Amino acid sequence: MTRSADRSAPDFVPHAAETVREHLTAAAALPDFLAGAGTLTLAERRLIVDQALLMLDQNYVHLPLKSAMYAVNPVQRLRVLRRRLERQTEETKPLEWLFHAELSEIFHSVRDLHTNYLLPAPYAGKIAFLPFLVERYEDARGEHFMVTHVAQGFSAPGFAPGVEITHWSGVPIAKAVDLNAARFAGSNAAARRSRGIQSLTLRPLVMHLPPFEEWVTVTYLDAEGTAHELRESWRIVDNNLLPSFVRAAAPTGAALAVGLDLDMDEANRAKVMLFAPKVVARQQALEAGEAAPEVRAGEISSSMPKVFRAQEVQTAAGTFGYIRIFTFHELNVEGFINEFVRLLRQMPARGLILDVRDNGGGVIWNSELALQTLTPRRVTPEPTQFINTPLNLRICRRNQEDLGAWLPSMEQAVEIGATYSSAVALTPEDGANAIGQQYDGPVVLITSARCYSATDIFAAGFQDHQIGPVLGTDENTGAGGANVWEHKHLVDLLTGDPETPYRPLPKGAGMRVAIRRSLRVGSNSGTPVEDLGITPDVAYRMTRRDLLEGNADLFERAGEILKGLTPHGVSITDATAADGALRLKVKATNIDRLDVYVDQRPRASVDLSDGQADVTVPDAAAAHLARVEGFAGGELVATNTAQLN
Repeated sequence: MTRSADRSAPDFVPHAAETVREHLTAAAALPDFLAGAGTLTLAERRLIVDQALLMLDQNYVHLPLKSAMYAVNPVQRLRVLRRRLERQTEETKPLEWLFHAELSEIFHSVRDLHTNYLLPAPYAGKIAFLPFLVERYEDARGEHFMVTHVAQGFSAPGFAPGVEITHWSGVPIAKAVDLNAARFAGSNAAARRSRGIQSLTLRPLVMHLPPFEEWVTVTYLDAEGTAHELRESWRIVDNNLLPSFVRAAAPTGAALAVGLDLDMDEANRAKVMLFAPKVVARQQALEAGEAAPEVRAGEISSSMPKVFRAQEVQTAAGTFGYIRIFTFHELNVEGFINEFVRLLRQMPARGLILDVRDNGGGVIWNSELALQTLTPRRVTPEPTQFINTPLNLRICRRNQEDLGAWLPSMEQAVEIGATYSSAVALTPEDGANAIGQQYDGPVVLITSARCYSATDIFAAGFQDHQIGPVLGTDENTGAGGANVWEHKHLVDLLTGDPETPYRPLPKGAGMRVAIRRSLRVGSNSGTPVEDLGITPDVAYRMTRRDLLEGNADLFERAGEILKGLTPHGVSITDATAADGALRLKVKATNIDRLDVYVDQRPRASVDLSDGQADVTVPDAAAAHLARVEGFAGGELVATNTAQLN
């Protein structure tokens, strides 16, 4: 066994983006960072605990569920912590990291990635990292943990993508992952284990204390099977090269419709910074109004490179479209949907692979408005509920423009004792059906255990509306079924109320809470998403080839699924008004019946046998809108709409 030198200060060579190189070379060693941490006074600690107690007791929608499922009582634990703080003085108070650790552990006890204690300065906005990424795959011999990415400029003997990790600081790697998983929140076993792998090398400090160890010792096998050991020190750096919108907006509109796993959002942005600097360069160029760097061969350029990646993929089953949605966290909802539609229209008609793995969510409107573009059926957005408490009622009364729909049931709850408000959708149903189907080929959705929140809601809607099969690389999604609000939003929502119990938090500290829980629709109507998640229709396990060759086997499996699905399509190729009538030429694929609507009224129905039809609608020359619906075997399978005037 050979041993490499300690690489506590790696010399990163130039990246594609000079700013990334400079940023990473300025990373601080863990001991240097910790030397400046810890400035909260005892009064500030008490204030933080008081506000945590208020939010979990009065705002947290999942408190009854979590208390029952995990036999925890976070409210009582906060009361006990508050009592201990009352007995402390500035001289006797414990070290600050112990305070952060206990408060974080109380929040983590409910296993809810929406409900978090966000550490104050200097932790907020920082990422602790090792300059490589570890991922898991399976084969006939069992599970393996492999290095898949290495930051540019980092090197060690035989250390490159493809090396297999056998031990982590002397602990067998599978056991190290399980021990790590137990420390991090996750609504199911698959989600916790997935987080355990990710946190081996990435720790967003806004939610997690820095690692206790200053360095790790990694035992790995190189390409020849020779064992090596690498001692690598943790580094701390600002995670700000790609912007986060989590704290950017006033509490109204899209900002109140957020469902986001902040830990995943922070980790994903850090991965881009470390391992995909060209994406950083492209995003920064777009924001500066400059010409963006060229995309890689075969990729379709996107105006939102940190949100979408689109291309065609070749498989043994044929050529299919591929769109990766990295996040739904884009406050420009119209821009998000327009860009998604633009990319959809460039996809081959034979089928689409839609990939939302590791997407931590974002604006729920984006996830639910996108569903209509993939289905001819009318979309029903997921309804959501508040927990009925005096404080939630007060918030809704004071903000009726945004929250009035929940108010009558919450006022009635005072009399009937209902636990939850009525269920009302966050996404307007008219908006969820305003533009309709934009891609009529078959679609397969790929999910993972790191899908969360708005992405859970998207996957649930995809499955509930029978858009296509769900192909899961884990046995479940992350199971985050809620809309999340920040503490600062609650402060703002009661601004001007002289009796508001909310107080601004000190030194950049923050908290988030699941405020409205989401319920599924369709055949799963009324089932909560939280803790249950979405079970895929087809199970899949990532392979070594997937991790090293750009998802090669995964794409082959998705292609096999798409090949087995029948494509359907219908389009209006020409619309002409003459002699008081509207004449439509319609082209269809695998359609046996066509229904025609003009200005939202049913006007004609024809049977098809040769894939095309000429339809004349009398007294419709002045019509503004035509919609055709295609059926196969009595089932609606495709729609198309045309503006006429």
